[in-house]
Order: sequence, then C-alpha cells, then structure tokens
Amino acid sequence: MSRATNVLETRGLRAGYRGIAVVHDLDLTVAAGEVVALLGANGAGKTTTMATIAGLVPKLGGEIWLDGRAINHRRPHKMVSRGLGYVAEDRGLFSQLTVGENLRLGLARGQRRGGSRRARIDEVLGVFPALEPLLGRPAGQLSGGEQQMLAIARAMLAEPKVLMIDEMSLGLAPLIVQSLLPVVRSAADRGAGVLLVEQHVPMALEVADRVIAISRGRRELEVSAAEVRANRELIEDAYLGRSHQD
Repeated sequence: MSRATNVLETRGLRAGYRGIAVVHDLDLTVAAGEVVALLGANGAGKTTTMATIAGLVPKLGGEIWLDGRAINHRRPHKMVSRGLGYVAEDRGLFSQLTVGENLRLGLARGQRRGGSRRARIDEVLGVFPALEPLLGRPAGQLSGGEQQMLAIARAMLAEPKVLMIDEMSLGLAPLIVQSLLPVVRSAADRGAGVLLVEQHVPMALEVADRVIAISRGRRELEVSAAEVRANRELIEDAYLGRSHQD
C-alpha cells in the first residue's frame, strides 16, 4: 500500500518513557476507509503507540506520517488540527462541562466541511441519539457507556482523517460495546482510517479489516481480520511472541 493511500503510517517507530523504549521499530499503516485492530497482551505497547502518534509520549526514533505529511514536532493540538482524532483510554472528557459543551469543544477543532455548527452536531447526534436528552448534563454524571459515546462523538465532530480509539470496551457491559461497534465501522465507511485497540479480540474482529498484533513492543503479526477469524491460533501465537511472518 503506497504512502499516498495511507492516512496514517509509522516507520521504525521507537517510543517510551524517560528515554527507555517500550515500542521498538514499529511499522504500521492505516488506509482511508479501513479499520485496523492493534492487538496484544497487556503491556505489549499498544497504548504507548497510540499516545506517541498523538504527541503525548516522546518519539525516540522513526517516522510518523499523517495524511501524507511527515510529523516531526508533534504537539497534541497540532495533531488534532491536522486530522487526528484520539479517544484515549480515560476518555479525556471535561467532567464539569455539560455534554453539549464537550461536543462544542470537538466541533471547534473541525475544519474540513462547510455547513452550520448546529447541523454538524445534529448529524453526530443522529449517530448517538442517546446523547441528545443529556446535552445539559455534566459529563461527570454520565454512565460509563454514555461517557464513551460522548468521547467518540466529540472526536467525530472534528471530522478526523484518522480516528484512534483505545480500549473502547474498558469497564463497559458487552451489550453497550456491541452498540458502539457499528459506529466504529461507520466512521471508516465515511472515509476515515480507524486504528482500534481492543482487549476483547472477538469484538475487534467484528469490525476490523486488518489486524496488527504486537508483543513486547514489536510487531509480530499483520494479516487480514478474515484470516484471524478463520485461525485464532495466529493471535494466540502473536501474543506470545511467536511470529508467523517471514
């Protein structure tokens, strides 16, 4: 897949904390309209990879490309303005602000399409109708599922070219997660590239086109989601660092 078709790409990415790398020489790509599931055991480096792309963790080496442009000085707000939407594991909501105020913060970052602000909010509320009666409620008073909906809705309002979601199912009932999976798929169907970290592999495979599995910060496997659905041993071996790749 050429760089021109990829909306997100890392080449030889090294990242970590206090100068110690926990992600090593990681290559990954995400194309427009594609959902890539980034899988691995706890501590494999998945969250560090996402946080590094978002500019929250130092890049110790390698390259990051966003929408065909090399990203060197990666301030988080600059990454958002260049088309990166990031739903972190802690959801990153402003708990004292209302649902409506949180959404308007996401809207302020969008820059690609015309139309009124109200029309954009109405469009996203059409995807998340459960949020509409909660617009005046502080985000800190929402349930876990409602907070996750709000975090994804806010990211989508900025119309990102790349949407990264870290541990969408964390702390949520499976039924709620099932209701969110079609939203992930629809974001890709609208043209965004989606990078999804998800601890529940079967749920990730429901919406993913491709799977990248990492172990101890290194890529162990990159295959289509269909191949993993047909042979779950691929993922089991990758989690243990037993690669099937040449």
